[in-house]
Amino acid sequence: MIAAVVQMTSVADVAKNLERAAYWIARAAESGAEFVALPENFAFMAESDAPPSSVAQGLNGAIVGFLQSEAKQHGVWLAGGTFPEGIPDDVRHYNTAVLIDAHGNLVAHYRKIHLFDVEIPGASLKESRGVAPGQRLVVAETPAGKVGLSICYDVRFPELYRELSAQGVRILLVPAAFTVPTGRDHWEVLLRARAIENQAFVIAAAQYGVHNAKRRSYGRSMIIDPWGVVLATVPDGEGVAVVSLDLAAQDRVRRELPVLAHRRLPLP
Repeated sequence: MIAAVVQMTSVADVAKNLERAAYWIARAAESGAEFVALPENFAFMAESDAPPSSVAQGLNGAIVGFLQSEAKQHGVWLAGGTFPEGIPDDVRHYNTAVLIDAHGNLVAHYRKIHLFDVEIPGASLKESRGVAPGQRLVVAETPAGKVGLSICYDVRFPELYRELSAQGVRILLVPAAFTVPTGRDHWEVLLRARAIENQAFVIAAAQYGVHNAKRRSYGRSMIIDPWGVVLATVPDGEGVAVVSLDLAAQDRVRRELPVLAHRRLPLP
């Protein structure tokens, strides 16, 4: 399967972000991509910890509708980064990732479980101020096998990926908007670790650059193979990287180094 990661610098303007996303989805499709991944908050990057309620919408709203239209138009599977999914009778929203098939059907949606509440030099955010945590893991069937959905801060919790791996996933999705200080030191290390320990491809589409006076993202969107090798990286700025995923090579790695079969934890 030929996969692509799209890197964006989203702002607090849904229409502008969708226009940019459409441009990069088209460029990925023109390059032969069959599976295209967008970053976290691709449709809206808030200027505070809590986006305005007017932006939040349902799975049947305009943002998911846009993704369905783009997937169908280009004949690609589309991992739609994340968008603010409204919650009835709650001022908070979910940070929700969706997966759309090449016919425009909504195949799966995942609500971010681990919320980014941190206070470190250069990064002060409290995601839980406006976001409610999700409650379930999500695995979806695709032509390339099972895909496990996750979002950004989830990558620091290896037990989540071990559970996805136990369900037979071949590909892990990690749309993100990593801060600059954490991204500089941790982004690639964490992604490669998740790939190696689960012998899975990792597709990590990221935000890059200055979004507003309070938010700046690290970037370096990448695709990593089951041996932990970075196959492709998007350089600084908006852009796209396209690479072929060798599923036969993944089978060989799992056969020759069968760590998934050797796992003995948890012990009785």
